[in-house]
Amino acid sequence: MSNTPEINVEIPEITIQKTNEAVVDFYAMATEYLWNQNHWIVILLLIASYFSGWFFRGMTRARLVNAIDRLNVSYRVNRILKNLTKLTLQLGALMFIGSAQIILMAGFPDIDRSLLSAVAKLLIAWILIRVFAQVIENNFVRQIVAMSGWIIAALSIMGVMEQTKSALDAIGMDFGDWRLSLLTITKFVIAIFILLTVTRLLTNTAERSLQRATDLTPSARVLLIKIIKITLISLAILIGVTTAGIDLSALAIFGGALGLGIGFGLQKVISNLFSGMLLLVDKSIKPGDVIELTDGSGMFGWVSQLGARYVSLITRDNKEYLIPNEDFVTQPVINWSYSDRKIRVETQFGVSYESDPHLVKRLGIEVASKVNRVCPDPKPVCHLVEFGDSSLNFVLRYWIEDAENGVTNTKGDIMLALWDAFKEHGIEIPFPHRVLIQK
Repeated sequence: MSNTPEINVEIPEITIQKTNEAVVDFYAMATEYLWNQNHWIVILLLIASYFSGWFFRGMTRARLVNAIDRLNVSYRVNRILKNLTKLTLQLGALMFIGSAQIILMAGFPDIDRSLLSAVAKLLIAWILIRVFAQVIENNFVRQIVAMSGWIIAALSIMGVMEQTKSALDAIGMDFGDWRLSLLTITKFVIAIFILLTVTRLLTNTAERSLQRATDLTPSARVLLIKIIKITLISLAILIGVTTAGIDLSALAIFGGALGLGIGFGLQKVISNLFSGMLLLVDKSIKPGDVIELTDGSGMFGWVSQLGARYVSLITRDNKEYLIPNEDFVTQPVINWSYSDRKIRVETQFGVSYESDPHLVKRLGIEVASKVNRVCPDPKPVCHLVEFGDSSLNFVLRYWIEDAENGVTNTKGDIMLALWDAFKEHGIEIPFPHRVLIQK
């Protein structure tokens, strides 16, 4: 006996027939409603409510925006308040419908006001949903959440939620005892979307709290943020699947093939993810470290952040390179600030043979000691290293502890200071001469 689940794809003929009957019934109901003269008053009031809201928005929104610009609030609060000013049309229409309801109740009690009440509830739902959706920073996600929430609220207000659920559930297929339908897919998408949005808000809140924790090292903060993100996303997916009513045991037959496919397709992603966790645990690379790659590119910069897949490296020319975490585990990397932020820099120069080498050595040490970024301890040293063809060659060594601010600029400051000191003491820097003899 095979354990393969039975798949029955339904061609919902009965559902199509019921849908056609529902369309006919809706057409008949709409026709009957429109032929009633009293209902024309309600329709005209709804049209008037739109123009009333449009007029109210034109009168108030520009003033509200100017008032918001004058407030001393953060950029995020400023954007939220300006987004809320877009609801002035709905608010104006709602106020007009409320006034019309009171007038009809007092002067025309026989007129059916159910359509006005339904539209008023829809406007209230739209306003409340848009207000609560402002906690979502991403504009696209905010629009999707607001529209989805309002559609669900509208179906409930109009009293057709159960009919909609039945229609969506009728279109699907059976996997043994488990049914996959449009209703299941819709529930899963909505649940995952809401849960991931909430997860993102919680993660951002936790990240801001951890960034303010001064008793944690940068590596520990990044590691905790990664663990929180992975945990919350995993819980969100699990809860979303359970909420949608998906029986995971029914999908067990596909688990092996799916896991194998994911293993091959995402091996680099998984490798980078675990490499990033390893970097955080052993603290070999941390945010703020000054590193140099030894892959022949000569790339030099400081670590801006450690991501789940990559390390962000910012160079002195403000280029930001995204380097996979795996490269820092499998290849040699020079970390200039791993155990000590001090690094030694050397500047080579030559002077003529007529110069006093003792004076040159003393001037070199004095010049390096006066440059701002040079560390006083260890002290700079200057050595005569070679008797060259036309010059006495020296090397000046000194230490700095802020390599992220550049190394070349420090060498430039040292060489300019040497130039000034040599000019003052009459010390010449030799340069090659060429003599042309014409025969």
